[in-house]
Amino acid sequence: MVIRVFVASSSCSVALKKRQQDIVRFLEANKIDFEEVDITMSEEKRRWMYKNIPQDKLPAQGNPLPPQIFSNDEYCGDYDSFFESKESNTVFTFLRLKTNLASQESEL
Repeated sequence: MVIRVFVASSSCSVALKKRQQDIVRFLEANKIDFEEVDITMSEEKRRWMYKNIPQDKLPAQGNPLPPQIFSNDEYCGDYDSFFESKESNTVFTFLRLKTNLASQESEL
């Protein structure tokens, strides 16, 4: 299972950078394997991200902004969804990780 975090390395937004860092730090601290996918370096990856976010999760106007999180090709959510799952101690479920890893969630 591959957790992929879609990020934008060349963003001018400090808030966006902090959100990306928050997710990456959490995954690293909890030893969760993940791949950072920089959408500013690949038009193909950016389009893939846009195409694979469910219609009901798209913003009313404009394109969805990173960070966006996927488990394999399944959409997990954006930063707000991640933050909510972190606050309610359901991150492993949010990331669709297997049950043996989810048991570690209660230890965090």
